[in-house]
Amino acid sequence: MLTELYIRNLAVIEEVRISFHNGFHVLTGETGAGKSIVIDALGLVAGNRASADLVRYGSDKAEIEAAFDLTPGHPARDVCAKLGIGGEEGELLIIRREVSSTGKSTCRINGQLVNQSMLRQVGECLINIHGQHEPQSLMQPETHLHWLDEFAGEPVAKALAETEALFENYQKLLKERRELEQSSKQSLQMLDLYRFQAEEIDSASLKVGEDEALMEEKRKLGNAEKLSQSVNEAYEALYASNKGLTAINKAATRLAEAANYDPAPLKPILEQVQSAYYQLEDAAFQLRDYRDRIEFNPDRLAQIEERLDLIYTLRRKYGDTVQDILAHGARIKRELEMIENKDEVLAKLNRETEAAARKLAEAAERLSELRREAADKLARAIEKELQDLHMERTRFEVHLSRQKHPDGILAKDGIEYVCTKRGFDQAEFLISANPGEPLKPLSRIASGGEMSRIMLAMKSIFARLDRIPVLVFDEVDTGISGRAAQAVAEKMSTLAQDCQVFAITHLPQVACMADTQYEIRKNLQDGRTYTEVEELDWDGRVRELARMLGGVEVTETTSEHAQEMLAMAIRRKSAK
Repeated sequence: MLTELYIRNLAVIEEVRISFHNGFHVLTGETGAGKSIVIDALGLVAGNRASADLVRYGSDKAEIEAAFDLTPGHPARDVCAKLGIGGEEGELLIIRREVSSTGKSTCRINGQLVNQSMLRQVGECLINIHGQHEPQSLMQPETHLHWLDEFAGEPVAKALAETEALFENYQKLLKERRELEQSSKQSLQMLDLYRFQAEEIDSASLKVGEDEALMEEKRKLGNAEKLSQSVNEAYEALYASNKGLTAINKAATRLAEAANYDPAPLKPILEQVQSAYYQLEDAAFQLRDYRDRIEFNPDRLAQIEERLDLIYTLRRKYGDTVQDILAHGARIKRELEMIENKDEVLAKLNRETEAAARKLAEAAERLSELRREAADKLARAIEKELQDLHMERTRFEVHLSRQKHPDGILAKDGIEYVCTKRGFDQAEFLISANPGEPLKPLSRIASGGEMSRIMLAMKSIFARLDRIPVLVFDEVDTGISGRAAQAVAEKMSTLAQDCQVFAITHLPQVACMADTQYEIRKNLQDGRTYTEVEELDWDGRVRELARMLGGVEVTETTSEHAQEMLAMAIRRKSAK
């Protein structure tokens, strides 16, 4: 839920800090008081485009900050994690937006700087704003299949995942077949070159790491004389001269004689000298053996240099390393096999493609069956919601269709249909608001009052699916009154049991059903306009409802009526 909203220097709002609660909130006030500016602030938090016109006159920038307390595992947390935005479960999610007077915008989530696109990805999981004249995704036919699948739940999700996987495999096979057909002529021209390259690489009999081993051996053979001389001199110094070990042995003999007279200090020293003698003697023997193994082999050196030249030549042609050369050779062999066995490979690809198409068609048909079942359930659910909104005779239908195409996937009855990764189906929501009228697309509904109630009915169902915690209705009750207005108010109150609902309204029937009411009012001070936001207590709500009922002049009768409406609203909500 949205726990707090801070606004500074946004349009006519100089500075306000608003705390919110669970349930149904309404924002009321005179026309032009600045109610929509609060909604604009929420839109900026959700990632809407910013404009310099929103910055209060005379200010350098506008600032908006919102704090969200999210349930564990909320989708917004997953989006933040994918975007590299820090934050722990249980912590508030803080979004801050600044808009400068030049029109530049700065966005931060949990203190981390993000761009507008990243903010919008997170904001789409947090806030959904529906306005009277604002185009919504529910109005756009291209989104209707998505909403149907969301409503259908796990069975369709599994079938859709299977269809997507089969579609990807089918597309991969189509691509391979197309590339084989298109490249066959060019490949035939390259046949001799491919054969030469494959034979050249095969004849080299390369091994991974061979060049490094040869370079090491070359280093030893090329410096054998210097190596032998240095090792021999070291050996001579230790063992074969009158110095070295002979001197140490003599020192040990003298220390042994002296230790007979004063063993305490001299015996440990004698042991050190004897140990050094044995270690040096062993080192001398190892040097002698190493010296005797040093190889003087000009022929082997020439072979190594010739081999390294061959590897260098192949590296210049086919890759930076021996591994790259061998990989290139493997690719060439595959190309050769495809060229030399093109007809067989193409026939095999055709068989695999046809089999993949059959599997895809079967999976897409199963998906369609599940969608048809879900479409009927969704239509009945929306009609039930519309009945609650006094549109009892409204008919709703989820129309599923397919596009025929000669190059499509062969489905049942021998008809080929266009298939995408989402299957065969296209979906569109159709409605007939009055008896005797044909079903029409949602976008062709003329009445604003009908559209508001239809959107509210659909939101009541889909709000439980998309887990968006904040749902905002900006004067969607325009064009309705009487029983319909009361029904809309009760539906919003019910919807607020699943998410936090905000509504800007001029209807007292809607305002009285709110759990929390805020009055937006405009004041003039020192020639400047200021907008204030106040959370109303009982007396404040009575006063504001009386104003909404009676206009400028609030009478005792309108106040009594306002109190009665609030009391009735409490009884209705308690009865649910």
